[in-house]
Amino acid sequence: MKSHRYRVTVQALDSSADRASVKFKVDHHDELFAIVDKVRRGSGYADDDAAALAVGLKLLNGVMLNHRNDPLFADVQPALRAFIGNLKARTAAMDSDQGCDNIA
Repeated sequence: MKSHRYRVTVQALDSSADRASVKFKVDHHDELFAIVDKVRRGSGYADDDAAALAVGLKLLNGVMLNHRNDPLFADVQPALRAFIGNLKARTAAMDSDQGCDNIA
């Protein structure tokens, strides 16, 4: 399976923060930029909220998939699958209403 490599940076915009930023690298099977674009177009949320939702959800899901047998995720897995399905349905419906192509 093809993997995409990303550097994620969270940078404090408030000077009172103890750290200036947190950076880490992550491999993910999805192309995150396309997913962010799709969620921005189809969720109905403001761009920053849509991007945070898409990236946060995909990062959590990636960790959960890497550790699928960890009991920590047992209660979350079914709900997260349902949530992702609902989000995909919403973005697909809004894409079709707007005449946009779906991104798988």
